[in-house]
Amino acid sequence: MNDLLLRHVKVVDPGGPHHDTEVDVLIRAGRIARVGNRLPMGDATELRVEGLHASPGWVDLRAHFRDPGEEWKQGITNGLDAAAAGGYTAVAVLPSTKPQIDDRGGVEQLLRRAQGHVVRLLPLGAITKGLEGKGLAEMHDMHQAGAVAFSDDQHSIRNTRLMMLALQYVASLDDGRIPVMVFPKDPDLSKGASMHEGPMSTRLGLKGMPPMVETIQLARDLALLEYAGGHLHVATLSTAESVELVRQAKARKLKVTASVTAYNLLLDDGCLRGFEACYKVMPPLRDAAHIEALREGVKDGTIDAIVSDHRPDDREHKVLEFGSATFGIIGLETAFGVANTALKGRTTLRRIIERFSHGPRAVLGMPIAHITEDAPADITLFDPEREWTCTEDDLVSRSHNTPFLGQPFTGRPIGIITAQGLKLAPAFSSEAQAVR
Repeated sequence: MNDLLLRHVKVVDPGGPHHDTEVDVLIRAGRIARVGNRLPMGDATELRVEGLHASPGWVDLRAHFRDPGEEWKQGITNGLDAAAAGGYTAVAVLPSTKPQIDDRGGVEQLLRRAQGHVVRLLPLGAITKGLEGKGLAEMHDMHQAGAVAFSDDQHSIRNTRLMMLALQYVASLDDGRIPVMVFPKDPDLSKGASMHEGPMSTRLGLKGMPPMVETIQLARDLALLEYAGGHLHVATLSTAESVELVRQAKARKLKVTASVTAYNLLLDDGCLRGFEACYKVMPPLRDAAHIEALREGVKDGTIDAIVSDHRPDDREHKVLEFGSATFGIIGLETAFGVANTALKGRTTLRRIIERFSHGPRAVLGMPIAHITEDAPADITLFDPEREWTCTEDDLVSRSHNTPFLGQPFTGRPIGIITAQGLKLAPAFSSEAQAVR
């Protein structure tokens, strides 16, 4: 990597020595060589973009690359490229592939295939063999191979004793820093449902999921955590009741963390009026009261991370009658714009960036990165005030199952810098005046 000089960049780095200052940053040999004002350019390539902000690299805790098994929907390299376009320097990849990532070999294969990319792939190993909820997977071996956490994705672990054993097991791994990631959903209460239960589901004649679908399972898992110990991460909260359960658990000093999808902070169930399958997601879009509770959870720290929940799919599975279409949308390229638009004026930019950078790192037990001299280059470049409208050209993902085409946003990733180099988002890579 050639020397790179970031000129007049506003640093957003809570807890870092240069937070909320405008400085120049010199990157040399994959590390931050100097931070200051009016740094000499020397032989460096200068990057100067109006509205340029920098923060420690963003980490996504929940993305699906459909690889192995359904590579035509995404694939490892294309998924990592999409993550870079969205401002992520690291992304945790779900194990619900074909075959599932439930042993050492699967983890090692993911890491080999991602080697050398500008974005770091963080493998998530399965909690149970084959994600079937019948027996624990090879958690120790997967952790030794590089798995950063364990998840059965959206599969519920019905067996209460098995869930307890999983928590007890991770309590002994890496000083208890490795989380078990659960998706709280009662499979019996949610069977056949395709949206939030409320006035809108009644109007549309669709079976809905009441909040208790989420909270019943969450209450059980929090009770198990209190008994067994370990680290429980609650993935993609969507209800006010769930936010309150996590808030109370944190007040009791339980080791629990939580995330929310960017789209659940912005969109409500009214989007489904036209039966558009691109709004069919899991957890479902809720109503305004739940959205407000989620935003408050981000603001007060109950929710630790904002995630993309990136789920690429092809037309054969998505462009169908609403009831037959699969759940999920792509989200890596749009997550920051969606979340920043939803939260702007409701909380500070500092808090939003914490939920993209420091919060996800803390969930995974990773060191908190800062923009400071002699630190490794792990930086996200963005403009929190840039107005833009999402188009096909902004989507790097092979699949384009998103409801956000034509949607205006405030806040946009510009690119990332890691030890592997600089990668600009598509809208900026073509701007010759940005790099010279």
